[in-house]
Amino acid sequence: MTVQELLTGLYSEEGRQNPYPWYAELHRLGPVSAVPPRAEHKTVAAVAVGYDVIDEVLRDPEWTKQPPPGWQEQEILRTFQTSMMFVNPPDHTRMRHVFSRTFTPRRLGALEPVIVRVVDDLLDRMADAGNSVVDFVADFAYPIPALVMAEFIGIPAGQLAWYRERVDWIDEFLDVAGKTPERLAAANTAAEELRVFYRELVAHRRRTPGDDLLSGLVEALDSGEVELTEDELISNLIVLFNASFVTTVYMFSNGLPLLLAHPETVAALPADEKLTQGCVDEALRLESPVHFLARAAPRDTELAGVPVAQDDNVLIIIGAANRDPARFPEPDVFEPTRPGPPSLAFGVGLHYCLGAAVSRLEGRLALPRLFARFPGLTVTETPTYSGSLFLRGIDKLLVSTGG
Repeated sequence: MTVQELLTGLYSEEGRQNPYPWYAELHRLGPVSAVPPRAEHKTVAAVAVGYDVIDEVLRDPEWTKQPPPGWQEQEILRTFQTSMMFVNPPDHTRMRHVFSRTFTPRRLGALEPVIVRVVDDLLDRMADAGNSVVDFVADFAYPIPALVMAEFIGIPAGQLAWYRERVDWIDEFLDVAGKTPERLAAANTAAEELRVFYRELVAHRRRTPGDDLLSGLVEALDSGEVELTEDELISNLIVLFNASFVTTVYMFSNGLPLLLAHPETVAALPADEKLTQGCVDEALRLESPVHFLARAAPRDTELAGVPVAQDDNVLIIIGAANRDPARFPEPDVFEPTRPGPPSLAFGVGLHYCLGAAVSRLEGRLALPRLFARFPGLTVTETPTYSGSLFLRGIDKLLVSTGG
């Protein structure tokens, strides 16, 4: 099959539900494939699936993100382009420095009892349901990162349902097939309403500071210690909260079916911290929440022998790189003790996910407690994935706790 046929297959409903056969075929074409000039998917010049070449590009600060045309005219795009996740140095460096200094080991350590408290409370609620079927996403996978990040950042827990709806509107727009006028309008509304929400929250933290991330950021902003405007602060909070908890939700919901297919591993998890860490990392490799990225070439160059012209975009498929048979023997097999390179699930280089440590901590603390409490947990129906080619995950997962 040609690269054009494979990309078309990925965009189909079958490809959205299970992209891995298409990724395997792309690997057979090589680590990088050129997209023909007149191809249907000519928004990119090439598609990269090889682990080594993707690792190289993501580590190279000269390979940049290009803003979409007309971004100044749309609230959601203005929000993206004034946040560190979507901009290039020197603005990226300036913004990331501000947030990196607030993600201190002390704050991360203080999250451990918060995570344990949140997880235990959710498990109690699941136990109260008896042997009833519950939605693992709504009752466990979503509330953990939402409640933890809300406490970490300083968002009132009572606002989370309202907040989640707006995050969903933004995620729908982020999908590569989501750029419809309707989804753009919804994402613009979400960005506008979230900006108002954060302005009010920033003003409240100025009057009544606490020990949360937002209070620390507001203090640094007002003291003149950092090069950051209030608008940039708000843009980064919108993007940071969205990215931090959506990827963690999918880490849990995508990982559960993988784990339950290995009952011997599940039985050992509560007493084996190293195994738990391996399970978290392997679930992130096999079922990466983020699948697609794009980078623009800094000059006329070649990637794995494929010519790429200056400013042309290359589609980077993280979900394929994490199953590169050249780097991961038997790449489709779940192996929590697997040696080898780390997955690219949280990226690498300049744009490495700032919340990766929090997500991994949530996984390492939550999974042993889940299986210690419910060793008979079972999935009661075949899960359906989101259908997104950017953020791929299970949005609903019915399970029985086993009594």
